[in-house]
Amino acid sequence: MRTSVQDPAPNDDPLRLDRQLCFQFYAASNLIGRLYAPVLAKLNLTYSQYLVMLVLWEADGQSVGAIGKRLHLDTGTLTPLLKRMETLGHLVRQRDKEDERRLRVSLTASGKALRGKALGVPEIMTRGQNLEELEALRRTLADVIVTLSAARAHQ
Repeated sequence: MRTSVQDPAPNDDPLRLDRQLCFQFYAASNLIGRLYAPVLAKLNLTYSQYLVMLVLWEADGQSVGAIGKRLHLDTGTLTPLLKRMETLGHLVRQRDKEDERRLRVSLTASGKALRGKALGVPEIMTRGQNLEELEALRRTLADVIVTLSAARAHQ
């Protein structure tokens, strides 16, 4: 119900939840995490842990800062996650020999072996989907991330 002449029509209201781009990303991210959860549970990984493993499977022995940059996570968020993963036996954190202020994260034999078990995850998650449309969406989202990262850098 409109309360005054200045109130926008419901479909024109800039503060409607469904008109917020941020909400669409938020909802999509939550739903993706929920869809991945049962698949990753078979690997004894959370979605966040899976993302860390993906980064390390690409290049082992990275600094905490490099992993955080790649995942767009700050150190305060990443450190407890890495500690839990170290407890699970997937990785080790060690001081960098060249710069002791920096921690390097390396996969254990268990963490490396987990990659083979995870190879089916992308196929499971995309089964029944139009792969061309998914790839176009992935490229669009990658562009959005670049744009948002640049905007954040200028704040």
